Amino acid sequence: MSVATANPPGSEQDGYVSPARRAWRPYFLVLPALLLTIGILYPFVQGVIYSFQNLKATRPNPEFVGFRNYQRILTDNDFWHAAWVTAKFAIGATAVETLLGVGVALLLARNSKVSSFLERFLILPLMIAPIIATIMWRLMMQPSVGILNYILKPIGLGGIAWTDTPAMAMFSVILIDVWIYTPFVALLVLAGLRSLPSAPFEAAAVEGAGPWFTFRNLTLPMLAPYILVAVIFRFMDSLKVFDVIWGLTQGGPGDALIAIQPKAYQEAISFSNFSTGQTYMVILWAIVYLTTRLLISVLGRAQARAAGV
Repeated sequence: MSVATANPPGSEQDGYVSPARRAWRPYFLVLPALLLTIGILYPFVQGVIYSFQNLKATRPNPEFVGFRNYQRILTDNDFWHAAWVTAKFAIGATAVETLLGVGVALLLARNSKVSSFLERFLILPLMIAPIIATIMWRLMMQPSVGILNYILKPIGLGGIAWTDTPAMAMFSVILIDVWIYTPFVALLVLAGLRSLPSAPFEAAAVEGAGPWFTFRNLTLPMLAPYILVAVIFRFMDSLKVFDVIWGLTQGGPGDALIAIQPKAYQEAISFSNFSTGQTYMVILWAIVYLTTRLLISVLGRAQARAAGV
């Protein structure tokens, strides 16, 4: 006959953990985040180092050249052309997506079966990779066999050369970006609309305030932080545009749509000027960082106003 012995108090089976092991637990919890941070920072730091060298495919042993790459790029007309294209695309796409997104969110905010039905299909463009969506639109924009010109022909707008001129090419890439990302803005603003308190609107209705007065003085100020969050995300992403431009025209016609990131791709991959390409990317990172910091400061003031501070 065997006698079962209970685990002594303080044993590991009793749930006891030694102070040494308890002290190491926070480090194990932080380890995944630390590995992810290292995986992000190592390529970034390596890219910054390359931007101070003259690394090329024909020069496997690069030399340190200091700020020469930055000086050459910042005094080059090609860079300023790429920066202008990037700014036009980012401002145009973000503005249209914000206006349409807010409008769609206001329409879907009404509790109806139609709104509930459309809301479920709103996310579909976000489920398609941007490069795949761009290829779809490129096929639809074909002058001879594209479905867009066939649909527009009865109203006298058939035969549009969607990518033959710089103006139409810019319009086309903005149109594709708007189709892909307007649902993102709409869903974000819609979530903000549904989180607004009902008391101020009920008080305004009791006082006899009209829809426009309520929207201008209550809805819009309280919704401003959500709209600015959407603007920050979309503007930051639009400054890094590559897939839509490259997938539709590869920067054409000519170099009319060569933004900063496609220019960096050309230098690093097409021309094998690795250091030059990395310098373009470091400059783009600085632009995105400074712009985002500025928009975040505006967001902080909008949140304070919405909270009545």
